[in-house]
Amino acid sequence: MAQLVFDDAAAKAVERVYLLPDVVSQRMRTLELLAPRPGEHVLDIGAGPGLLAHDLAMLVGETGRVVALDKAPAMLAMAAKRIAPFPHARCLEGDATNLELPEASFDAAVSTQVYEYVRDMPRALAELHRVLKPGGRALILDTDWRSCVWQASDPKLMDRVLTCWDDHLADPHLPARLAPLLTRAGFTLRRVEVIPMLTPQWQPASFAAGITRMIYGFARENGARHGLGAAELDAFWEDQERLIERGEFFFSLNRYVFQATR
Repeated sequence: MAQLVFDDAAAKAVERVYLLPDVVSQRMRTLELLAPRPGEHVLDIGAGPGLLAHDLAMLVGETGRVVALDKAPAMLAMAAKRIAPFPHARCLEGDATNLELPEASFDAAVSTQVYEYVRDMPRALAELHRVLKPGGRALILDTDWRSCVWQASDPKLMDRVLTCWDDHLADPHLPARLAPLLTRAGFTLRRVEVIPMLTPQWQPASFAAGITRMIYGFARENGARHGLGAAELDAFWEDQERLIERGEFFFSLNRYVFQATR
């Protein structure tokens, strides 16, 4: 697994993607499904640049509490700055498999695009179960990259690039096995929903545009183990440019939301 390094530059790149309109829509749907109420205590596992934590702090109000957890110092610095106006919100450095938080201390917890990076999911879900109050709500959003439909003139090359991209995750297909993992951890599964990231024609301010740049950059650094050389990766990039010029760009990726209660 060639883990992504979330240094200052990477944190800013992630923030730019999270501010794109379709990703903002995903965040709004996440909040709608989690339905945080005034006075609740909410945990954001893998808070990233703090955009969701900021909104959670607004929704739970001064009588509530938000803890934004992340293991990357650059992300934590960005999140801390974003939630600084809210004294009832704080950032905490930590790991999803070892939540240094009291038992039964949160009404709700949310994790978006995080657990797919976690190798020991039974332990992570046991920790999530432990820190939630009885009846507490959990919302988990992750991607299954098998759902990706991405137009390319050379489908075999596209498959190799996406296989390379899989390397940055502990489990690029986590949603397919998440329901039984939740059940074994003691949760009751309430709902599963798909949030599509759909770009049927080129839009520079889109998740598709941001992820294309990230995947190309990752493959340039890590493609050798898959036999991907610079010339092939340039061909991949140039092909996408030609498809854009001809109005033939298409990208679709499913994200899966799991709602469960303790």
